[in-house]
Amino acid sequence: MSGIWPPDVGGPASHAPDVASYLQARGHDVEVVTTADAPPEQRSYPVRAVPRHLAKGVRHYRGAALVHHRARENDVVYTTGMFGRSALGSSLARTPYVVKLTADPAFERSRRTGLVGGNVDEFQRGGGGVAAAALRLARDVELRRAAHVFCPSTYLRELAIGWGVAPALVSVLPNPVPPLDDVPARGELQRRFGLNGATIAFAGRLTAQKSLGRALEAVARADGVQLVIAGEGPDRGPLETRAHELGVDGRVRFLGPLPRERVVELFRAADATILSSSWENFPHTVVEALAVGTPVLAMEAGGVGEVVRDGVNGLLVPAGDTDALGDAVRRYFTDRELRERLRAAAASSVAEYAPERVFGELERKLLELAG
Repeated sequence: MSGIWPPDVGGPASHAPDVASYLQARGHDVEVVTTADAPPEQRSYPVRAVPRHLAKGVRHYRGAALVHHRARENDVVYTTGMFGRSALGSSLARTPYVVKLTADPAFERSRRTGLVGGNVDEFQRGGGGVAAAALRLARDVELRRAAHVFCPSTYLRELAIGWGVAPALVSVLPNPVPPLDDVPARGELQRRFGLNGATIAFAGRLTAQKSLGRALEAVARADGVQLVIAGEGPDRGPLETRAHELGVDGRVRFLGPLPRERVVELFRAADATILSSSWENFPHTVVEALAVGTPVLAMEAGGVGEVVRDGVNGLLVPAGDTDALGDAVRRYFTDRELRERLRAAAASSVAEYAPERVFGELERKLLELAG
């Protein structure tokens, strides 16, 4: 189960198809349940979708009903989203379900609906009134009933345990590196993207979480450095305005949303990638960038520091410190020896995240629970 699916852009939309393809190649029967704006393209396994244009209550009912119907025909359910619908449908079908937890769902919903501001760590201390409390309760029940919970980072595992999930049922399983067999050479990709000179790349949803205004300010303090942004979201207009206010609109390009393959190519073409998020777990994009040999300049939020190691495969600065991020950008592009050292270590730093190892561990747990 996945709340998003290609052509949607985001971590679950990359992860779910990779898992489905891996499991099918290993001889397992696989099917997918998701939500979609239009009927999704069918693959070598069935992809069933609930239309997003339905009213929220109807959409949620249809989703839970579809999960229940399909769970009765399968041995185990693996969900990367739609946690409430997956938990309800699987429980009614008496089929064990495994959760891939990518964030605090109660915080994400509370933030999206304006119940709270701030970041995920502040949310753990309360706030948001009765509505947010209800979302916290629903989150706790859904996760405690899961047969197992996988978290990409130790940071998120500790949060889940704090919500009352038994420690023995929560394990860390990092996001795997993407397929790299067909990625062209860096010089060819620089020509394709029109990159000329010092370039930083970002890819992801343009939302408050990503705090890209900080990235714009950091670039504004580094003469001659360009920023290429792939993605779409509600903050695009304000970000374009902010780039103009900072006088860097000539050095900032908005490419719009790109499929995952093109994002990986953009990362390989760039000199570095940047992450200025206010809160994070363990972003797919960090692993993707490092896998193609591109260092990451990041703020230390959530589990980012578990993969980006300062002075080893990137530069890490305190969360929310825009001045420090600007200094890191300047330092990176004025110190050639540093750039070469970080680039040389980037790919090997995520070698342990090979898909065969990550998905192999997931497969073993699903088989165990399937009985």
